[in-house]
Amino acid sequence: LAVALSRYPDIVVDVYEAAQSFYEVGAGLGVWPRSFKVLRKLGHDLERQLIQRCGYEFTEEYVPCIKHRKSDQTVGFQLFDLVTKGNQMRFHRADFHGVLLSHLSPSCTTYNAKRLKSYIQPRSRKSPIKLIFQDGSTATCDVLIGADGIKSSVRPCMMRELAEVVGPHEKQSVLSCMNPIWSGVTAYRTLIPAEKLRARCPNHRVFAGGITQADASQFFLAYPISLGKYINIAGFTLQPDLVNTAYEADPRMPRRSFHGRADSDWVGELTAEQFVEPFKDFEEDAKQILKCVERGTLWAVHTVKTLPSTNFGRVALLGDAAHAMLPFQGAGAGQSIEDAYLLATVLGHKATTLDTVPRALAIYDKLRRPFSSDVALRSRFNGQLCALQTNVPLHRLGNTVTKNWEWAWLTELDDALEEAVKLVENSSINIR
Repeated sequence: LAVALSRYPDIVVDVYEAAQSFYEVGAGLGVWPRSFKVLRKLGHDLERQLIQRCGYEFTEEYVPCIKHRKSDQTVGFQLFDLVTKGNQMRFHRADFHGVLLSHLSPSCTTYNAKRLKSYIQPRSRKSPIKLIFQDGSTATCDVLIGADGIKSSVRPCMMRELAEVVGPHEKQSVLSCMNPIWSGVTAYRTLIPAEKLRARCPNHRVFAGGITQADASQFFLAYPISLGKYINIAGFTLQPDLVNTAYEADPRMPRRSFHGRADSDWVGELTAEQFVEPFKDFEEDAKQILKCVERGTLWAVHTVKTLPSTNFGRVALLGDAAHAMLPFQGAGAGQSIEDAYLLATVLGHKATTLDTVPRALAIYDKLRRPFSSDVALRSRFNGQLCALQTNVPLHRLGNTVTKNWEWAWLTELDDALEEAVKLVENSSINIR
């Protein structure tokens, strides 16, 4: 968002980061054509640097993407090949973050070790919003965007504000959206050196692109990143009863929590043996990859319930804070990119003033929330398909997965951007 807002020099941006520094961490992430086209709008230099980190050019031609295999037997077999119009751009997360950080505008001021505790939004639009940090310090702003992830501090404050203005029957439902919930999915993540696998199996199919190895209830995806230096592995186990209700905003519905070494442990370290355990009975093709695992991390995948709104007054939510979703379409990063660009478009428009910021944020909510909510549901369905937890017959699996996923390469954000500008420029149009 800060990079997108750099196009508007009259907007002063302050970024408050909870970490001590903007360290670059994480494993692999993918950006589909729809969202990569948005990144291209941020300038040729940024696009060029991303492509350099990716190691291959972006194309809009039809290309093979992921080979899906059924692997719960001695010799597995190919289920289908996912073919996409345009390629998924795959990055090491640290490379991706590094490029964005290098393009922050000089007018953007960053602050580290500033974890937000809460905020106070005055009723008067001319009075600043007060930010209260966990270290006891405070700051003010005219507009607050909570891009603070799934454990957002902005979201519970905003849901409490919203609960005060809705009817009594809606109040508990709104308040139930404050905190993230365990989705019933557990992820196993690691990187392995490509040369280690090449020494063991020089012609392994993963070197030609992404592959998914699956049986009922678990599967893993593997693909090369960092110019082929590493193979990114993301494995998953799914508990169907919890996955089916991951987005229900029903406070009466009890849910099990994830129990790590402590209740707050969503991420834990794994030995190679622990990492491999859920996939130990997969075919030899999968075992060749798994034998290269040295260590990994276990992630309790949490989600955010479908929110009743992503804005209230001069406060809005972006990315995982608004719609943390299951990772089964590799869409979370892309949806954050789209959020940021459309939000920057409405905030930066010359017709937007401090008085009309609430309308601009409401336009953002109107155009982004339904789409990102639909992507979240599609992503969940994709995981259920890949883990063979649906009634879709195997011979129809490829077509079903493709139809469910093709929004990521057959649609664009441009129509929403045009609609956003029209709504900003014509205040007589009702946006509710």
